[in-house]
Amino acid sequence: MDRLDWKIIAELERDGRQSYAELGEQVGLSKSPCWSRVKALEAGHVIEGYAARIDPAALGLAVQSFVEVQIRFDAHAEFEAAVLAHPAVAECHTTAGESDYLLKIFARSADHLDELLRHNLSKLPGVQRLKTTVCLKTIKRHAPVAEWARTTEDRERTR
Repeated sequence: MDRLDWKIIAELERDGRQSYAELGEQVGLSKSPCWSRVKALEAGHVIEGYAARIDPAALGLAVQSFVEVQIRFDAHAEFEAAVLAHPAVAECHTTAGESDYLLKIFARSADHLDELLRHNLSKLPGVQRLKTTVCLKTIKRHAPVAEWARTTEDRERTR
């Protein structure tokens, strides 16, 4: 990736709905070369897709929590398949340390979260232990990564 590609992805992180003409103007390209670069970034899986950012609280999902999950050694594939299909799991990450996975869950209320944990998530394949942390307030969400990645790459190159 060159500097123009970095500029393009930073601009698209800022506003993914802008036209190719607007994007090109922001990064110093005409519409067609800008379109070509975006298509190449999509084909290279640098750009994974485009989506609206939805506020879960505005949809009635006011309780956000993070759930650490320990599972049986032989249940990873089944657990991951179940998590992929579960609508309450917003994110799932494998982790190193005491837990095997970290889930991000949204619920309507504390009672709804309790119901999800006791009667649903605890029954996913292989689950041995759940440890839940309830988020009181989100300080930062949807942070752009392009600028951070570019600056860290630049630092690595100058070493």
